[in-house]
Amino acid sequence: MGDGAAQRLGTRNLTNDPLHRLFDLKDRTAIITGGTRGIGLAIAEALVGCGANVAVASRKTEACAAAAEKLQSLGGGKALGVPTHLGDIDAINRLVAETAQEFGGIDIVVNNAANALSLPLGEITPEAWSKSFSVNLQGPVFLVQAALPYLRESRHAAILNVVSAGAFIFSPMVSMYSAAKAAMVSFTRSMAAEFASQGIRVNALAPGSVDTDMVRGNPPEFIEAMKASAFMGRIADPSEMIGPALLLVSDAGSFITGQTIIADGGMVAR
Repeated sequence: MGDGAAQRLGTRNLTNDPLHRLFDLKDRTAIITGGTRGIGLAIAEALVGCGANVAVASRKTEACAAAAEKLQSLGGGKALGVPTHLGDIDAINRLVAETAQEFGGIDIVVNNAANALSLPLGEITPEAWSKSFSVNLQGPVFLVQAALPYLRESRHAAILNVVSAGAFIFSPMVSMYSAAKAAMVSFTRSMAAEFASQGIRVNALAPGSVDTDMVRGNPPEFIEAMKASAFMGRIADPSEMIGPALLLVSDAGSFITGQTIIADGGMVAR
């Protein structure tokens, strides 16, 4: 979402009619990991525009401060930047504590941070394995556990695990990444089943190739192959993940849990 769109969304009174109320996040608080760029920042801008208070987390202090400042300037909800390494359990606990202290609770958790470390099968090292799975799998699970007491107190609790279309197809060279994302799809279903009685919805969003730093870091021929792998013949803009994300964390998705929306331009279907 561009700044102008976020500002228009933020200045609109979403409570004016039943349709807008479905996406009204006023007085709700969200944590978004990997929230300083790409898909995470796009979702953060949308949530702030819908009135939510948002804590964005990433490893770099400067990036967190810049993202929080940008989000605060959009109007709507308030923003907080909390430097956090998803492989560090103590840092995850601090993220939850600082967010709850600043905003009074937690209603939404968006697990978006990822580590795209790539090694071919047969050359995976224990160090690479630990680095990949600690961020892509361990971190999201332990963040949910840390936030759970606050989510139980919320009347609108929602967890969104951003996974990958790679969880559903073969993934040469990035098998660790895709395997962790496939595990998060499984955790999404289990969390949905276990937390439903506590009023907490849990869903996943599986993007295909999106125009992010992670994708732009590939050689040009890889990017062309990504485009060709989808029915739509292109990669997505991060803003195209806003619609499904908003559906799954807002009251518009109040009867949706345990599901994965695949937003990949037709990659998995192909």
